[in-house]
Amino acid sequence: MAGLTTHVLDAAAGTPAEGLKIDLYRLTGSEKILLKTVVTNHDGRVDGGPMLVGDSFQAGTYELEFHAGDYLRAKGHKLPEPAFLDIIPIRFGIADTDAHYHVPLLLSPFSYSTYRGS
Repeated sequence: MAGLTTHVLDAAAGTPAEGLKIDLYRLTGSEKILLKTVVTNHDGRVDGGPMLVGDSFQAGTYELEFHAGDYLRAKGHKLPEPAFLDIIPIRFGIADTDAHYHVPLLLSPFSYSTYRGS
């Protein structure tokens, strides 16, 4: 099914990242438009299906902002001030609106990784 999904795993705890806030933006020229704010569930995923689907799933440039610092502090990680990782922006393009775009995040207090998943 065409659409945009994400999944967040807490590599430091070895668990899904439950309760992590994510903002989704569409970038148009110099404008950054907030489309949606969500919070991950017990499985580190977003409830309610894809973040973008149907008419809202359009070709263009997008950014997911993962509020990692708030999540890590809430889970008891001792972070320096300022935190090394606070908000993690992942900017990506959607070219094929017939495809599924999955943007997972693997997170720890001092590193992260992402890729285009399936």
